[in-house]
Amino acid sequence: MSGNQFNGIVMADKTYNRIKAVLAEKSKTNIWLAEKMNKNVNTVSKWCTNKMQPTIETLFAIAKVLDVDVRELLVSTK
Repeated sequence: MSGNQFNGIVMADKTYNRIKAVLAEKSKTNIWLAEKMNKNVNTVSKWCTNKMQPTIETLFAIAKVLDVDVRELLVSTK
């Protein structure tokens, strides 16, 4: 099955979050984020490649760890 899974629903390959870009802007790695979030490195890697999306609650926690507005972690719809 091709495409991404979002809450169990397969979706077309699309970029929904900017976690990888924000990590790069902050000179941080997904391994660093995994350690800070107490998450599996593979999970964070899937977030960074948009193969899986974090929950809203987790997205807010990521924003806090990265010291950014949560909106910076999302691709704008406009």
